[in-house]
Amino acid sequence: MKTMQNELLEWYAKNHRDLAFRKDQDAYKIWISEIMAQQTRIEAMLPYFERFLILFPNLTALANADDEALHKAWQGLGYYSRCRNLKKCAIECMKRFHGELPKTKAELKTLPGIGEYTAGAIASIAYKEKVSAIDGNVIRVFSRLYDIQEDVTSIKTRRKIESLVDRSLVQPIDQYNQAIMELGALICIPKVPKCSACPIREFCQASDPASLPIKPEKKKRKKEKKVLYVWVHDGRVHLNKRKATGLLANMYEFDEKLPAHYESVVSLGEYTHIFSHVEWEMQANLVYTNKEDSGFYAMDEIENEIALPSAFKPFYERLKEVIFDEEKN
Repeated sequence: MKTMQNELLEWYAKNHRDLAFRKDQDAYKIWISEIMAQQTRIEAMLPYFERFLILFPNLTALANADDEALHKAWQGLGYYSRCRNLKKCAIECMKRFHGELPKTKAELKTLPGIGEYTAGAIASIAYKEKVSAIDGNVIRVFSRLYDIQEDVTSIKTRRKIESLVDRSLVQPIDQYNQAIMELGALICIPKVPKCSACPIREFCQASDPASLPIKPEKKKRKKEKKVLYVWVHDGRVHLNKRKATGLLANMYEFDEKLPAHYESVVSLGEYTHIFSHVEWEMQANLVYTNKEDSGFYAMDEIENEIALPSAFKPFYERLKEVIFDEEKN
């Protein structure tokens, strides 16, 4: 008998992407890939994933990772709390689970940085536990499949979708869960779904798939203005370490004041960086100071050892251009 699950599994077998973390279904690789893929496109995160595994190939290496080296490996992915939670989670696994990621969704959810979806993905794909893994792709697919005309961010609707997904689960569970996610990523996409190419379109109840899922209007992001001063002395750049909590915790930043002693100031232009909840509207100035104290770093150190947040990278790149032009002249 033709079923939605059979059609989906058959489509997945023929059309899934050949992604590095799917090849051996190793729990550690799946976990790292899922954390990296949060807020980041799969295609964009793959180079980071491969470099990260070279530096931190297993839980032991990650648990013992130097914080600066870990931040540097994560540089460019943003949302740095994710990489800090990776290390916390690795340490917990060493203490509580004999140096392995636990094998059940319930146990995985007790670890730092692992929520409902990530726990389900690891448990079902790596350990074949028959549990759901519901991400944004799955929510979109099922909201259209069952024509759910309610706000999918509400607890009531979320539970309704979870129930529908749970009732649909079939073996092989690792392939099935990935098939739903892949369908959402490649076919049942936001705004303009490719319905004509959908392997389960005959089972879809939505009269207007593009209008689903229903979500509340996003709140406007708060805007903050910042003036930055990039202190430079003899080719070395001054950086401050941010607080251990909050946005960009423990990361490095440029100053927001002039040094006590300086010779000249050169504009580095403007740049707006968008975080999930706030926008920084920044302008920056290169400040040549005639005095160096602690906190100055050679550019080689910044390039190779320090994780400079992407919020400040445009100014750092402009700084290099200015210094290069001066040296050339």
